[in-house]
Amino acid sequence: MATVAFIGLGNMGGPMAANLAAAGHQVTVFDLSAAALEQAQANGCGTATSAATAVKDAQFVISMLPANKHVQQVYLGEQGLREVLAKGTLVIDCSTIASEVAISVGESLREAGIRFIDAPVSGGVGGAKAGTLTFICGGAEDDVDEARQVLNDMGKNVFRAGDIGAGQIAKICNNMLLSVLMVGTAEALQLGRANGLDSKVLSDIMLQSSGRNWTLEVYNPAPGVMDNVPSSNDYQGGFMVDLMAKDLGLAQQAALASGAATPMGALTRNLYQSWSQLGHGRQDFSSIFNYVKPQQS
Repeated sequence: MATVAFIGLGNMGGPMAANLAAAGHQVTVFDLSAAALEQAQANGCGTATSAATAVKDAQFVISMLPANKHVQQVYLGEQGLREVLAKGTLVIDCSTIASEVAISVGESLREAGIRFIDAPVSGGVGGAKAGTLTFICGGAEDDVDEARQVLNDMGKNVFRAGDIGAGQIAKICNNMLLSVLMVGTAEALQLGRANGLDSKVLSDIMLQSSGRNWTLEVYNPAPGVMDNVPSSNDYQGGFMVDLMAKDLGLAQQAALASGAATPMGALTRNLYQSWSQLGHGRQDFSSIFNYVKPQQS
C-alpha cells in the first residue's frame, strides 16, 4: 500500500480519496472546505491544515482542482508544493486544464527533481463514487505504470495518451464529443416529446437503433427516464454546466492553436455558455435538456 497526499475534495476528489482509503492506502487530504475535510475523515482519510503539510512523506501526490490557475498556484505559487516536495515524488494531477499548463507545471517540477503526469478523468461523479473512472494520462511510460498502483483503486481503465500534456488533449476531445452527444440526445428527446412520444419509450427505441450513445445508456437527460442520474435529481450532484463550458473552451483554444476545424464543438460551447449565463451554471450539464425545450411546451 502507498502513502498518498490528496489535494482537492470536490464532487470528484472526495469520493476518489475515499476509495483510496478504502483500498488500504494511507491517505492524507487537504481542501479549503472544512466540511469536505470532515467528510474525508469520516471516510478513513487523515486531514492536514495545508497542502504542504499533507504532502510530507507522501510517495504520491494527487490533485483534483478546478482550473489552470489553481493547479499553477498549488504547485508553483509563492507557497507552492514545488518547494517542499521530496525529490522523486510522483505528482498525479487529475484536473482538467490546458495542455500547455500541464506541460509547464511538469517541466518546472522536473527541474526540481519531482516527477509529474497529467491524468484527467472520465466517468463523472458516479464513476468517482463507484471507483470506475477512466484515467487518461500524459507522461513518461514508467511514471504512468507506477501510478497504476493508486489509479487502479479509483478507476477501471488507465490509458497513456503520450507525453505530459497528451492526457489533457485526449480528455478535451472526449468531453467535446460528450457535449455534442448530450445536446443531440436532448434535442431528439425534446422533439419526440413535442410530438407526443414518451421519453422513456423513445430512449428505449434509440438504444436499440443507430442513435445509441453513452448519454442514452447511462446518463439520460430527460427527468424520470433513468434512476440515480442528475436529471432525476433536479440536475444536482453531477458535472456542472460551468465545468463543461470550461472544458469546451479549452477544446476551442486547442483547435485554434492547431488549426483544427471543430464547428460542432464551437456551437456546443456557445450553447453551454448561454445556459450558464441564464443562471444554470451549477446544474449538471445534462440540464441542457431544458435549454432546448420547445417554446410551446
